[in-house]
Amino acid sequence: MTNEQPTQEIGAVNISHIPFETDAGIAPRAAIGLIVLATDQTVEHEFRLIFRQQGVAYYESRIPNSTSITPETLKEMEKLIEDRTKVILPGMHLDVVAYGCTSASMVIGEEAVFDKIRAARPGVACTTPITAAFAAFDALGAKRIGVLTPYRQDINDFMRDYIVERGYEVPVFGSFNEEDDSIAARISPDSIRQGIAKVAGSADLDAVFISCTSLRLVEHAVGIEQEIGKPVTSSNHAMAWHCLRLAGVDESMLEFGRLFEK
Repeated sequence: MTNEQPTQEIGAVNISHIPFETDAGIAPRAAIGLIVLATDQTVEHEFRLIFRQQGVAYYESRIPNSTSITPETLKEMEKLIEDRTKVILPGMHLDVVAYGCTSASMVIGEEAVFDKIRAARPGVACTTPITAAFAAFDALGAKRIGVLTPYRQDINDFMRDYIVERGYEVPVFGSFNEEDDSIAARISPDSIRQGIAKVAGSADLDAVFISCTSLRLVEHAVGIEQEIGKPVTSSNHAMAWHCLRLAGVDESMLEFGRLFEK
């Protein structure tokens, strides 16, 4: 065994400065930034399912967070949002930036989240899961909303009040009451479907909202809507739709349910 380095073959051709052209890259229609929780196992998968349009792409960064979902741990993320925004394609154009935590967006406040994002990306369009949910309710003409979450009771109470204060009714609120985000991400689609059916069957509703980017809905939305007879959306489902609409991508995607007709 020797430490000698291989040398270029005698007479080998070295071609440099080959001419090239550039194009608009992979996102000429829409470049979307996404801030993902460090513990999140779901949102990227569901965004990949939806963001299949030619010329549309999303780019993400991860934000440190606790696996324990409490008002205190959620609030801790506020000071990190600006930095996490800065590292998404530095110096390049983004059409939209989304912050991917439903409960933290309410605890911190949507406008405070947007201020942190725009400190790094002045003037960019912004959304969060709860911002997107409100836009989805309005697009669907829904005022009476059933909610399903994985959160513990104090987060649930805060969320119900947050939604009601913005002009919607919440006649029924269901929860798996699971504080650990890593466990919430493994709640099965069938358990989520059964939870939605229980919520939908408990009151007269216009729509059902599944809160938390860890909970899975996108692949099952159409079947669930057929089963319960009303629209459903979730944190990821609504946020992906809202990102597209904010970026001017407006074609229907009927395979993802009624919201994506809007």
